[in-house]
Amino acid sequence: MKNILILGGTTEARQLAGKLAARAGLSVTLSLAGRTENPAAQGVPIRIGGFGGADGLAAYLQETTTDLLIDATHPYAAQISANAAEAARRSDVPIVALRRPGWMPAEGDRWTLVDTVAGAVKALGSAPRHVFLALGRQEVTAFEAAPQHHYLIRSVDPVEPRLGVPDATYLLARGPFLESDENALLRQHHIDVVVSKNSGGEATYGKIAAARALGTEVVMIRRPALPDVASAETVEALAVMVDHLLEPAAERGV
Repeated sequence: MKNILILGGTTEARQLAGKLAARAGLSVTLSLAGRTENPAAQGVPIRIGGFGGADGLAAYLQETTTDLLIDATHPYAAQISANAAEAARRSDVPIVALRRPGWMPAEGDRWTLVDTVAGAVKALGSAPRHVFLALGRQEVTAFEAAPQHHYLIRSVDPVEPRLGVPDATYLLARGPFLESDENALLRQHHIDVVVSKNSGGEATYGKIAAARALGTEVVMIRRPALPDVASAETVEALAVMVDHLLEPAAERGV
C-alpha cells in the first residue's frame, strides 16, 4: 500500500483525491488548512489544520511513511507550497504539484496589475467607487485603509469582524459562478471595479468575463512565486505523473 498526502483546499485537489483513492494499492489522505468553516465533502479521509511549518510537515511525512506528497493548494498559498517543498527535501519524499494555469487578458479586458493586496487598495484611487472584492475573507481587512469606497464582499464564510468602513454589503456564496449571474451581480450593485486574484480555472472566471462584457475595470493581483518542483496543469496529467512515480522501477525499465 502506497501512502499519498495531498495538500488541498481546491476543487482540483478534491477531484484528484477521488481519482487516486479509487485505485487499488493507494491510501490517500487530503489535508485542509482549516480556513473554511464548512468545507465541501471531500470523499476521502481528511486531516484539518496546519503542520507547524516545514519541520512539522517533514516529521508528519516520516511518521506516516508517506510515499508521495502532492501540493494541490491554491495558487496564492505560497508559504504552504514553500513549506511543502522544503519538507519533502528534508524527509526525502517525492513531491509533485498541481499548478492551475492563470488567466490571460483577452481583448476588451481592462486589467490593472498589482503585486499585493495593499497594491490593490492603492490602485482603487481616492475618489469613491463601487468595488467588488472577490477575495478570500482573510485579505479584505486591508481595504479598511480606503473607507471612501462602497464595497461588495463575497466569501464562502462570514467576514468576522466586519470591515470598519461605512458602506459594505456582504454575500455568502460558493462557486462555481456563471458569467450571466456575475453580469447581473455587477449591474445590480453598479460595480465600477472588480478586485480579484488570478486564480485561474473556470469556477470563478465568470466575474472576469462579465467585467469584460460590461467594460468594467479589474484590479488583478499577480500570482506569487512558487517553488520549482515537478508539476502538471490538470488533474488528469498529474494522475499520470503519480502512476509513473509510484510504479516499480522494473516496470519503468530502470
